[in-house]
Amino acid sequence: MAASVGPGCLRLLRGVAPWRSRRRHCEDIALSHFLQSLRKLPLRTFSTNARKVHTAPARTLSLLRPLLFLVATGGGYAGYRQYEKYQEREWEKLGLEIPRKLAGHWEVALYKSVPTRLLSRAWGRLNQVELPHWLRRPVYSLYIWTFGVNMKEAAVEDLHHYRNLSEFFRRKLKPQARPVCGLHSVISPSDGKILNFGQVKNCEVEQVKGVTYSLESFLGPRIPAEDLPFPPATSCGSFRSQLVTREGNELYHCVIYLAPGDYHCFHSPTDWTVSHRRHFPGSLMSVNPGMARWIKELFCHNERVVLTGDWKHGFFSLTAVGATNVGSIRIYFDRDLHTNSPRYSKGSYNDFSFVTHMNKEGITMRKGEHLGEFNLGSTIVLIFEAPKDFNFKLKAGQKIRFGEALGSL
Repeated sequence: MAASVGPGCLRLLRGVAPWRSRRRHCEDIALSHFLQSLRKLPLRTFSTNARKVHTAPARTLSLLRPLLFLVATGGGYAGYRQYEKYQEREWEKLGLEIPRKLAGHWEVALYKSVPTRLLSRAWGRLNQVELPHWLRRPVYSLYIWTFGVNMKEAAVEDLHHYRNLSEFFRRKLKPQARPVCGLHSVISPSDGKILNFGQVKNCEVEQVKGVTYSLESFLGPRIPAEDLPFPPATSCGSFRSQLVTREGNELYHCVIYLAPGDYHCFHSPTDWTVSHRRHFPGSLMSVNPGMARWIKELFCHNERVVLTGDWKHGFFSLTAVGATNVGSIRIYFDRDLHTNSPRYSKGSYNDFSFVTHMNKEGITMRKGEHLGEFNLGSTIVLIFEAPKDFNFKLKAGQKIRFGEALGSL
């Protein structure tokens, strides 16, 4: 039996349909208004209970203008420097001498104003962060590809073995990877590139051909001023006479640049005794060959650790020079050494003597023995006394590996 619908119910049903359509219409209008308001949000200032937020593009653009200007000028300058480096590489391939263009005082001051010490400390912290196991191979493989690292020489070739970048940078080599030359008296303390070598003349040392730095500024006073009964001598001849202890000897130097892809440890270049360490806090500017040609006395500006002592022919010194992202210089037998530390100010130096009442000779080092390490590429400078018939077995610009001969009598 069909149900009957009364007249009142029919009127009610007829009123429901228009109400539903009106409701849908209102919802559509509300939704369109909401979407329009979202589109207009970037052009307005809106408030929250916490703070007032401005999103106007004009204000954002005005704030970004200085940053855009700095990025544009910095990028242009970096591009120009890269073009100069490309020209230098082409000149080297052709065997032509690279023209010298020294940085002005304002350029050096501008470079030194960059907080490279702080950035290097941050880089050091980042190097200590342990990488997830799955991320190690891609990260290290990228570094190997970029800098041409030969992992076949590493004592541990498995990339998953290195927990962080610091361990990877300081990787050890297989014992047979670097045989130590026994026929020559001085060997290369590290892998790298020979920037310059030869006799020290007029107390000026060449960091690259034609660009020099002061020997006294680099090494500091031969004897600490407080230990002298009279003021230290300032003339070149007097300072040289403090270093050359035997008649008929000359001063020699050799500069070795370690690239980021090189083996990062350095070793004893000869049999000698280390009696003194001097640490110079300083800037951490790049020391690549291009910068060494551009900035005079670059090595005197940068942080460095000078080890001095004696070998069979007299005075001998090895200096580890820091660089950008290489604030950490470690000497294995010197636990008191802390480089790139905020407690040390630029322009000063601190001394430490390894000669004590218990040990009157100092630290005895054998040729090829492990001496120290960098966290990234940097520079080693050797300055030593030897007879006049000492000969280097090198040529400027050549690649060299730890253990190969530098020179002999």
